[in-house]
Amino acid sequence: MPRITAAQALVRFLAAQHVERDGVEQRFFEGCFGIFGHGNVAGIGQALYQHPDLLTYYQARNEQAMVHTSVGFARMKNRLATLACTTSIGPGATNLVTGAALATVNRLPVLLLPGDVFASRRPDPVLQQLEVPSRGDVSVNDALQPVSRYFDRIERPEQLLAAAPAAMRVLVNQAETGAVTLAFPQDVQAEAYDYPDEFLAHRVWHISRPEPDAKVLADAVALIRSAKRPLIVAGGGVIYSEATDALRAFAEQTGIPVGETQAGKGSLPYDHPSSLGAIGATGTLAANRIAADADVVIGIGTRWSDFTTASKTAFRNPDVRYVNVNVADFDAAKLAGIAVVADARVALERLAVALAGHRVDAAYSELAARLNTEWDEEVTRLYGLGLEPLPAQSEVIGAVNDAVRPSDVVVCAAGSMPGDLHKLWRTSDPKGYHVEYGYSCMGYEIAGGLGVKMAAPDREVYVMVGDGSYLMLSSEIVTSIQEGLKLTIVLVDNHGFNSIGSLSRSLGTDGFGTQYRYRQNGSLGLDSDSPTAPLLPVDLAANAESLGAKVIRCRTIDDLRAGLEAAKGEDSTVVLAIEVDRYEGVPGYESWWDVPVAEVSEVESVREARRDYEQARRST
Repeated sequence: MPRITAAQALVRFLAAQHVERDGVEQRFFEGCFGIFGHGNVAGIGQALYQHPDLLTYYQARNEQAMVHTSVGFARMKNRLATLACTTSIGPGATNLVTGAALATVNRLPVLLLPGDVFASRRPDPVLQQLEVPSRGDVSVNDALQPVSRYFDRIERPEQLLAAAPAAMRVLVNQAETGAVTLAFPQDVQAEAYDYPDEFLAHRVWHISRPEPDAKVLADAVALIRSAKRPLIVAGGGVIYSEATDALRAFAEQTGIPVGETQAGKGSLPYDHPSSLGAIGATGTLAANRIAADADVVIGIGTRWSDFTTASKTAFRNPDVRYVNVNVADFDAAKLAGIAVVADARVALERLAVALAGHRVDAAYSELAARLNTEWDEEVTRLYGLGLEPLPAQSEVIGAVNDAVRPSDVVVCAAGSMPGDLHKLWRTSDPKGYHVEYGYSCMGYEIAGGLGVKMAAPDREVYVMVGDGSYLMLSSEIVTSIQEGLKLTIVLVDNHGFNSIGSLSRSLGTDGFGTQYRYRQNGSLGLDSDSPTAPLLPVDLAANAESLGAKVIRCRTIDDLRAGLEAAKGEDSTVVLAIEVDRYEGVPGYESWWDVPVAEVSEVESVREARRDYEQARRST
C-alpha cells in the first residue's frame, strides 16, 4: 500500500488499464498529452516526470488540438485505445470544451484531466478562478459537464478510488463512450494517500460483443424477407466493430446493396458491385436513387444524423420500415425501427444464418451494380474537369486519390471538402477514410491527422484542409515535426469559408461574410462574396513553412501530382498549397438538406430563396 500523491496514483492507475476483445489484449492509454500551468505542473506534471516509463508524455501546442489528436487516435484504434489530456485551470481547461463535444458526438473515448481550483479554498480566488457570487463550488470546468459522458471532481485523494474505475467503465463501454472528465483540484493532485495495491494493479476490461435478442432478431429477419427493395446503411459502428468482412459476406449472400455514412465510408470497397457509396445529403446518385424507393432500410451502426437521412427525405417510400442494428439502444430505437441492440459483427453473422438461402431479385442487384458503375464514371468526370485558370476542388481530390496507396488514410473534417470526399473518394481499406463529420469541426484536420499517424505510423496520412480550417488550428504541424510523425497536408485555398458561402448564396444572402477580401471602400474587413474586391494578402504556405513544414506550392493539377510524388520521398511533414476555383462545386444528387430561409425579408433574393425552400418542403 504505497503512500503516493493522488496525481501519481492516477498515472499509475491509467498505465495499468488494458482492454481485451476477441482474445486480444492491449493497453488502453497509450500516452498523455499535456500543456502545463500552475493548475497541473506540480501534480500530474510531476507524476509524468517522475515515471516517464509508465505513460508517455506528449507536448501539444493547443488544448483543443490535443483532444482532437486523441480522438483521431481513438477512432483509428476502433475505440480500443486512447490518450489522456491534462491542462491547467482557466483557459487551458475551457479550451477542452470543443474537443470534448466532438468526442462525445462521435462516440469516441478520450480522458480529460483539467486542473481545478483549490478544493480547500484556502487561497481563493486563485489565478484564473471564476467566481460565482451565488455558488462557491463552481469552476470553469463545469462547462465540460454537458459535453462529457461522465464528469467528476476529485475533491479528496481517496475519491480517486471510486472515480477512476467509474471513468474507465464509461470509456470502454461501446454504447456509452465519449469524453470523460475528471476535474482535479491542484491541491488534491499533490496530496498524499495510502493507495491500496489492487487499485494500482494490472486490470483488463473485456469488450463484449452483445448478442441480439432472439425475438427481435426474428422480427428483423421476417421484415427483411418480406422486402422487395431492401437497403443497408453502413455507419461507423461497422468499422469500430471490425464487421466489414461480415458486411461484405452478408451483402454477397443476400444481394442487398449498401450505402455508407461519413463514418461508415469504407465499409465496402468502392468497386464492390453492392457498394452504392455515400448516402444522404452528400450522397451519390446511386445510393440516393436506391434509397428513394427502398421499402426496408437496415441501419447498421449509424446514429441517423440529418446528413444521412437528408433531413428525413432520403427514404421516400411511404411504407418504408427500418431495422436498426446498434450497440447503443438510444440509436437503435430511432426512426421507429426494429431495435436490434447488438454488436454489429455478431448481428450480421446471426442475420446471415437466419437468412440462409434468401436473396433479393436478380434485377434489383443488377440495378445496384449498374448504378455503381455509372457513378464511378461520374467520379472520373469530376476528377478530370480540366478547369482553367484555377482547378476545381474535385480535381484536387482526384489527384490525391490517384496518388495514395490503398492502405493510406485521408483525413478531413469541415467545409465543402467532406461532402465532396464523401461522394467522390474511392476507398479500398476500411481505415483509409477518416472524415470527422459528426461535429464537423473546423480545425480538426491537422490535429486529428496527427492522431491517426500516431495510431498507425506505418500508414501515410494525407490531411486535406481548407484555408478556413487551417487558419483556425494549424499549430500541430509543429507537434508532428517534434514527434517525427510525417503528415502530407494538402492545403486547398479558396480565400474564405467556401461551404457556407455556397449555402449563403443559395439562401439569398450573397455569400455575406464568407470571403477574405478588402471592403470595397478600401478598409479591411469581410463583405459580401464579391469577386471585384481585392483579396487579402494572406500567404498560408509561408505560414506553414515558418512552422517547420516542407512547402510545395502548386499552381496546376500537374504541379500537384508532381508535388505528391515528391512528398513521398520526404521524412517530415509536407504542405502542398494549391488555389482552387471557389465557385466550381460538386453538385448534389437527388438530395436535400433542411436549412430554413427567413420567412420574411426586404431582400428579393431572400424572398426568392424562401419560395424555393417552401417548394422543396412540399415536394419531399
